[in-house]
Amino acid sequence: MNLPPISGAAAGTRAHRTATRLLIGVTAAWALLVALGQLLSGRWWLWLLPDLAPPPAFVAVPVLLFALACAVTRGRTRRWLLPALAVLLVAGVGRAGLHWGALVPGAGPGQAPGQALKVFSWNTLYWDTTDDPDVFHRYLRSKDADVYLLQEHLAWEDGKHKEIDRLDRLRAEFPGYHLVARGELVTLSRYPVVAAPPVGPGRAPGASASWRERFEWNKVLRTDVDVAGTVVSFYNVHVPVQLDIERSWLSPGFYGVVRATDPVRKEHYAALLGDARANPHPLLISGDFNTTPAMGDLAGLREAFRDALPASSSFLPGTWGVGGLPLWRLDWTFTDEALRVHRYALVSAAGLSDHKGQELLVSPVG
Repeated sequence: MNLPPISGAAAGTRAHRTATRLLIGVTAAWALLVALGQLLSGRWWLWLLPDLAPPPAFVAVPVLLFALACAVTRGRTRRWLLPALAVLLVAGVGRAGLHWGALVPGAGPGQAPGQALKVFSWNTLYWDTTDDPDVFHRYLRSKDADVYLLQEHLAWEDGKHKEIDRLDRLRAEFPGYHLVARGELVTLSRYPVVAAPPVGPGRAPGASASWRERFEWNKVLRTDVDVAGTVVSFYNVHVPVQLDIERSWLSPGFYGVVRATDPVRKEHYAALLGDARANPHPLLISGDFNTTPAMGDLAGLREAFRDALPASSSFLPGTWGVGGLPLWRLDWTFTDEALRVHRYALVSAAGLSDHKGQELLVSPVG
């Protein structure tokens, strides 16, 4: 039996239908992902994994699909698909973490006053244990900050976090500074520290507690600093990471870590938010939150306090990435209305860490 040959027009029509169906399928899958993210992010531990997607994808994917839809679809399909993709784009803007104000000339906060405080916040990536200590401390000194908020004063050995003590070297490098350290967190201040109340879930570990207990409990280090007669509270933050990259995602242990870490993260967030809301002083909250703009975990802080991002010139404010591409913003700074941010910059770590540093100029209002 001889079949009639398929004409070029028929083959083209079939290919067009296949492409249209594929485009509709991808759009439906993306819509489902966005909708589930709105419902589950910050509420269900397993959604911590889909939340690891690069946040700019929430804008890039619908834009790409929109362009493909313009090229592939026609008629009735185009009339409903393009509006649907426009809705997905609008829904994704808030989760993409892009700074649209950076595209507006002259939209920044303006000139900082001469008495503004310079703050440097940075995840050091295991302090100087993987670097030349002289280069590490020279980098810190180059920031010439009034207040340093530093995370990961520890080492990574044999697949575990290990205690280190580099504080004497730090004091020698920063004479005249006041130093407060708890667990892995270190705060340096040119101005006197008048208080350092504990902030954390449950009961604070006593003097006899092991380093491991202090490390796990102290993920927020609050220091109240006397700045020319005004007390300003600085919160140095490192929220626990939600997964163990040393484990295979095919192993049950991988998901066990995610499930066990989720309530711990929520406890630290709740303790931080509760303390900051009750704090009568001007305040700044900064550090490595291991949380992207797409994740619901940050909702409380973002609603109660001001993101420093409007004082930045970065359209894509990524602080961590893979292969040198910083697509994820894991490091954040928030302030209340009593503290004005004049400058917020994400700066290179000069190869010393996989996190960018956060440089700020701030001053109390009034």
